[in-house]
Amino acid sequence: MSQKSKILLVDDHPLVREWLANLINQQSDLAVCGEASEGSAALELVGTAKPDIVIVDISLEGGSGIELIKNMKALHPGILMIVLSMHDETLYAERALRAGARGYIMKREATKKVLQGIRSVLAGKLFISDRMNAMMAEKFVEGKPHATDSPIEELSDRELEVFQLMGRGLNTRQIAEKLHVSFKTIQAFHARIKDKLSLANATELLREAIRWHDSQRHE
Repeated sequence: MSQKSKILLVDDHPLVREWLANLINQQSDLAVCGEASEGSAALELVGTAKPDIVIVDISLEGGSGIELIKNMKALHPGILMIVLSMHDETLYAERALRAGARGYIMKREATKKVLQGIRSVLAGKLFISDRMNAMMAEKFVEGKPHATDSPIEELSDRELEVFQLMGRGLNTRQIAEKLHVSFKTIQAFHARIKDKLSLANATELLREAIRWHDSQRHE
């Protein structure tokens, strides 16, 4: 019998990890080799458990899944990663691929998509939805912009992370502590986000962050 491919799960929801572990461990060719709820533990496990593939969520206890993907890719260039997230693929899939992921699956997709995605990426292929394939083809092959009205796409990965944390109700000092940067750095991010979203003041920025965060939760 051939050796099973080892999979590391990185998600801050225990029930999601339990569901994934049960699903994966039922397969004859796949096995979960470890679980983590935040980035530093995940990086440590990649070194010790040596997974063939890592499944990562966008929102983690210790910060951003996108930043974790970048860090994993820098430390372990050959590592394969798939994002499995509730967050809208039209905003995050391209960012995840640029960071180093090889696939993007939304949590609302059917269970079979998860297994299909894992096996596709292990076989050396990219795995994204037909919808994202079409959008990226328009953007990269035909030179057309994304068919979206959202200025949120203009935010950098870090700016989007700050915006998301604002929407979750964290104040400037809390965001600075969470991201391990200075208070002034977060203030600078606020100013750039406000400019990119054409918002008049800090109150409008906060209101928009909360509104967007709520809309993401109810996708």
